[in-house]
Amino acid sequence: MIAIMNDQKKRIHPHKFTLWVGIGSIVMMFAGLTSAYIVKRNLANWLSFDLSPVFYISTVVIIISSVTMLLAKQNFVKSEMQKYRIWLFITMILGIVFVVLQTVGFVNLWKEGITLTRNVAFSFLYIIVGLHALHIVAGVIALMVTYIRSLSVKRKNYSIVPVDLLSTYWHFVDLLWLYLLAFLMLIR
Repeated sequence: MIAIMNDQKKRIHPHKFTLWVGIGSIVMMFAGLTSAYIVKRNLANWLSFDLSPVFYISTVVIIISSVTMLLAKQNFVKSEMQKYRIWLFITMILGIVFVVLQTVGFVNLWKEGITLTRNVAFSFLYIIVGLHALHIVAGVIALMVTYIRSLSVKRKNYSIVPVDLLSTYWHFVDLLWLYLLAFLMLIR
């Protein structure tokens, strides 16, 4: 009986496994895009660009959101549901602020003439950062759903699995942004 219980503790939850497969796919997609960027930047008509300062401000926001997500998860584990909801809500708001700042950054780039179709370098920028923003939007939607569910008085779910999945995904997209920003700053 003890051996069976130990085997069950070693198994990964099916949803966690699915998340990690998804994360692996996302990593491969961005690895492919950044590799293609490196190869294509040797083209004769490649144009360099500077990122809007708004992208750096959004980086601070996403880092803070990672901290608030960590605090939300810690409070969930301690069964401090009111604090959990507050930190989850703050994380959701910071995710929305990140997306808004990214949009402002793209508007600034567009005003500077860095448009999607003007140069292949700019196309890569829009595709790479845009795809990341879509992943953030998916995370914000998951945060909203989780937050709304946490408010339900009919349904009390104290399973850590959904919170753990959301936390893992959120930290992943945060780290992914840090990688992409560093990449875009260093490889122009």
